[in-house]
Amino acid sequence: MNRRWLLAGSMLLAPPAAGETLADAVRAAVATNPSLAAAQARQDALAEAPEQARAQGRLTGEAGALGGYDRFNGGKGATGTVSATLPIWTGGRVRTAVRAADADVAAGAQGLRDVAAGVLSNVVAAYADLLFQQESAAIVDADIQLLDNQVAEAKARFDLGTGTQTDVSRLVAQRATASATQASAQAALAAAAATYRAVVGRDPGQLAPPPATLAGLPPTIEQARARAVEANPLYRQAQATQAAAAARIGVARSNGAPSLGLGASYGYGVAIGHDGGGYVSDTAAGLTFRLPLLTGGLVQSQVREATANARAARYDVDAASRDVIRQTDTAWANVVAARARVEANTKAAAAADRALAGVKAEYAVGLRTTLDILIADESLRGAQLALASARSDLLTGEAGLLRAMGTLELASVG
Repeated sequence: MNRRWLLAGSMLLAPPAAGETLADAVRAAVATNPSLAAAQARQDALAEAPEQARAQGRLTGEAGALGGYDRFNGGKGATGTVSATLPIWTGGRVRTAVRAADADVAAGAQGLRDVAAGVLSNVVAAYADLLFQQESAAIVDADIQLLDNQVAEAKARFDLGTGTQTDVSRLVAQRATASATQASAQAALAAAAATYRAVVGRDPGQLAPPPATLAGLPPTIEQARARAVEANPLYRQAQATQAAAAARIGVARSNGAPSLGLGASYGYGVAIGHDGGGYVSDTAAGLTFRLPLLTGGLVQSQVREATANARAARYDVDAASRDVIRQTDTAWANVVAARARVEANTKAAAAADRALAGVKAEYAVGLRTTLDILIADESLRGAQLALASARSDLLTGEAGLLRAMGTLELASVG
């Protein structure tokens, strides 16, 4: 992965509209999130590893100089040298080191994808929670307005002699309870706004409704599992880590292999003593052959260590595969359950709204009591809160499913 998360967020970042959308929040978070920026910087550093590995097989050169006083010969002297070395054969050390470094970079890229998906998942969760708290506060406010009207009407009926003090007291008590609920709702709303500010990087406005469904959701659980095994960043990271571990077996073996190089040097010196001065120069070029004969068992131990690490990496791939399937199955079940709750609570809220309207109409003609209104009102408020909660759960569940499949990206949220 390159800088596309940060660059895309920077280009698309715009001031929030009248109602901030989920896409607005995601773009803002991607453009400013410090965790994502830090992960990108670490990946940029890791991307230098292959170049450093290749440098082991390239021409290198150096220059040196020395000057000083020789008290035994009673003179001063200075020397300068220039040398160059070109590896010709490294026993596979460079080739395997480059392969291991490339695999490390690939693993790091998948880790960066997971960090980005985590940021998006956190944004969706913060957005869903804040939207739920805003809806909850609005429901409580509407409930208080309704109760204020009912209290005023009950007092008027009492004054006219068509109502009782009990009716008024019940409504006043319910109004006081609603005020306490309102205070709790405002506190929860403030906490959700603080979380949103920390995740997105700016103060929230009034949020717009999210998309009916996030893009990229599969129609069946089988397709979800297949996509997860193909694209989940943690699974792909485990595969890349396995490839790097396998390459490091070759790196360990190359430590005991022969190597051949071409070297050349040129030196020039001057000495000034009691007997006068003199100049000397020297030039050398040739092949250098190196063959480790005895390493005290170091190379063999390094090979065994690398082999064991590669074996462990293979097991990690299997474990990652199982965990990806588990996450996908769990996320799928959560989405299915959330959709069912949304459908059921939508019907419940509609029915409760009709019931409250009917009870109020019947109360107006004396067929219902104040208690009936309170019960119907509480039923409607409960159904509305349950529906808002289910919608919030559905949004976070869909994001969790997309993340498990490895397909939660900017395009997923619109």
